[in-house]
Amino acid sequence: QVQLVESGGGLVQTGGSLRLSCAASGSIFSILGMGWYRQAPGKLREFVAQITSGSSTDYADSVKGRFTISRDNAKNTVYLQMNSLKPEDTAVYYCNTFWGKAYWGQGTQVTVSS
Repeated sequence: QVQLVESGGGLVQTGGSLRLSCAASGSIFSILGMGWYRQAPGKLREFVAQITSGSSTDYADSVKGRFTISRDNAKNTVYLQMNSLKPEDTAVYYCNTFWGKAYWGQGTQVTVSS
């Protein structure tokens, strides 16, 4: 069983920055691949970024060069640093992992005003 709790969302102006955090329960965090997804109103949930247990990363084209995913295994936490935010980044952001099944956090709202 894995529990994920996101934090760090909020309201920011275009061009601003936010850092999201996702804290995971349990002792297996270091071997888990972790991901961030987002869902805007009226749209499907979409992939944003992922990081493997070996810290290899991958990003959606829409966020490459602006977002950075990282992890701190000592804190059981994965981060998403979001820079140069745009109104189209507005969404609920979810943390995700897979350990026998998919686990999701409750989500954190990010709103970028124009």
